[in-house]
Amino acid sequence: MDHRAKRVAIVGAGTSGLAACKHLLAPYARRFGVDECVRFRSKVVTAEYVGAEPEDAADGWERWAGNGEAFGDGTGVWRLTVRQHGVETQVHEFDFLILCIGRFGGVPNIPAFPANGGPEAFRGRVLHSMELSDMADADAAALVKGKRVAVVGASKTAFEIAAECAEANGAGRPCTMAGAGAASRLLAALLAPLAWAISAATGAYYRREIPMREHGMVPGHGFARSISSCLVSMLPDGFYDRVKEGSVVLARSRAFSFCADGLVLDGGGGERQRVVPADVVVLDTGFRGDQKLRDMFASPRVKDIIIAGATDTAVALYRECVHPRIAQMAVVGYAEGLNNMYSCEMASKWVARLLDGVFRLPGVRRMEESCAEWGRYYARRSGGGGVGQSSWRPCIGAVNLWYNDELCRDMGCDPRRKKKRQGLLAEWFQPYGAVDYADIL
Repeated sequence: MDHRAKRVAIVGAGTSGLAACKHLLAPYARRFGVDECVRFRSKVVTAEYVGAEPEDAADGWERWAGNGEAFGDGTGVWRLTVRQHGVETQVHEFDFLILCIGRFGGVPNIPAFPANGGPEAFRGRVLHSMELSDMADADAAALVKGKRVAVVGASKTAFEIAAECAEANGAGRPCTMAGAGAASRLLAALLAPLAWAISAATGAYYRREIPMREHGMVPGHGFARSISSCLVSMLPDGFYDRVKEGSVVLARSRAFSFCADGLVLDGGGGERQRVVPADVVVLDTGFRGDQKLRDMFASPRVKDIIIAGATDTAVALYRECVHPRIAQMAVVGYAEGLNNMYSCEMASKWVARLLDGVFRLPGVRRMEESCAEWGRYYARRSGGGGVGQSSWRPCIGAVNLWYNDELCRDMGCDPRRKKKRQGLLAEWFQPYGAVDYADIL
């Protein structure tokens, strides 16, 4: 292997990108002038892997990149086409590519609508939450002021938009929040008795503390599925106070479409459709993180294999970082956690150790088996993407500790972080957090 200095490209400057930079570059920034390498106001247009072997040689790998090492045999490079300041285009070559482009942005997820029931049927304005977030504060405020606003979705962003509209317009022009209900196939009988009891007790507590039942917004899935699928949202302060005063109207719906005057909500279960009059409709319907990742690559082969699974939206990544059939590349930040900065930190530590040659990756078949096992877990815990349910999503929220244990074993670190410093009782009974892994550099 060529032992010259290696060039590593980190694409993205969000949570995962900053975490990767911290662990790969921070120790060298002042000493080697790494700050000069940062390219602001730049966008990677395409990424293309160029190697000595044919592109389909990866189909016959026994080990990742041929030998299980980060840089393979040293003959391949990633060629990035970068547009700077929106005009100038340059081409750069790197020995390793780290994609930290995230899943929640870039390519909005726009639902399919029945014939004559899409946004074109609506006389008002329809925009995705991404467009609203990109507006200047004054422009966004002017858009919703004095308007009948309907927000479709039930994520943290949807709650925040509804609260801001309520503050701007009050009960005279209430904001309607249409959330799609979903019934879970995750039966309590499939859970271990203790886990089920904890989930049931926690769910009961939140149903008592938050007036969901009063407003018909009790979710069709339990607390366990919410954690396992990273479906937990933080409500803005005083949100249900706004519901009580009438400045926010909650409307549960399994499906929606458009008409000339606003939204047509379908509650399902034999309920009649209802029309919600609106001037502005904001779609908080998520993002196509899979498409965003696909669009990075020039190669049709890489575009095809990066996404796997029956839903065609799942990225199969070993340790949620490395694709078994794509050499010299890692993805950080694609899998969610309940604390994404914490998750990205651990993944970045793992990638940094891989680049340092601390460990080699196992055989490709074993990596693919691991990816398949995680896929089955995600499908089972998130409801499986069945009728009335969203497709499964990579979330390590409920198994974060087990995931960190796997990363620690790969890196040659003891996964029992508390035992030596705080004793066996702390190891057994105290919760783990980011501080327990802070000494892994």
